[in-house]
Amino acid sequence: MTTIAADDRESLRLGVPSKGRLAEIVAELLAAAGLAFRRTERSLFARCRDMPVEVVFLRTDDIPVLVAEGAIDLGITGSDLVAESGRHLVHRLDLGIGSCRLALCVADDAPVTGPAGLDGARVATSFPRITRGWLSERGVTCHLVELSGSVEIMIQLGIADAIVDLVETGSTLAANRLRVLTDLGRYQTVLVQRPGLAATPLADRPAIADRIVRRLEGIVIARSYSLLEYNVPRSRLAEAEAITPGFNSPTVSALEDPAWCAVRAMVRRGEVHGIMERLEAIGASAVIETQIANCRL
Repeated sequence: MTTIAADDRESLRLGVPSKGRLAEIVAELLAAAGLAFRRTERSLFARCRDMPVEVVFLRTDDIPVLVAEGAIDLGITGSDLVAESGRHLVHRLDLGIGSCRLALCVADDAPVTGPAGLDGARVATSFPRITRGWLSERGVTCHLVELSGSVEIMIQLGIADAIVDLVETGSTLAANRLRVLTDLGRYQTVLVQRPGLAATPLADRPAIADRIVRRLEGIVIARSYSLLEYNVPRSRLAEAEAITPGFNSPTVSALEDPAWCAVRAMVRRGEVHGIMERLEAIGASAVIETQIANCRL
């Protein structure tokens, strides 16, 4: 059987999660960035319509390895899985989705107050590389119980004295009567690139990769900002501009009433409510928030 070397392919290969909620979110993100594709049932490959990109559907924990080996050029996966793989990859973009933290947890009634109290204990985790390195840096030696799932019940089963697991809302910890002792790190979904791609001239894949990064960046930034429009007395304009300085500067337009002006500015979406209240306090009116679908900054 003849195989095609990584540098002899015509199209760029992009690895994405094959199933689960993350797969759906990533597909929506790619579509918003103009990287639409149609996946047939059980298919492992799909072609993007308007770019020479082949989408490959993979297990999220396999993506860092396959990117490092050059089987795929770009991959979308969790930064926790990238760290756990121990592979050297080129980080291209944080995607602002799938945020979580990796936490060291013990039973609610455990007398342990810090990592040092776990010296010689059993720790169950699906992240042995990260856990071993983190504990070693703090001079703590533990027996690691390496698992692939259901880590949160290991203390109740008597398998472990503590666990290291991903935490999102904390509801699973509460259900299993666990508490967080400390965090090992915070992670999110990222776009990574194989080493050496920038030196690959065939099919212009480095340029295609850069286009993909730029498109995704436009969506990620747009989802982080809103466009705020409002009217404000011209006498309070300087105060308003201090509240909404915009990306470079706000857009200020004259109104028919010379005592008033209209202002448009990008603001961080998470700060919109507080900014609206501050604008109202200086006499702004007709304050409108508009979500941004895409942008280039």
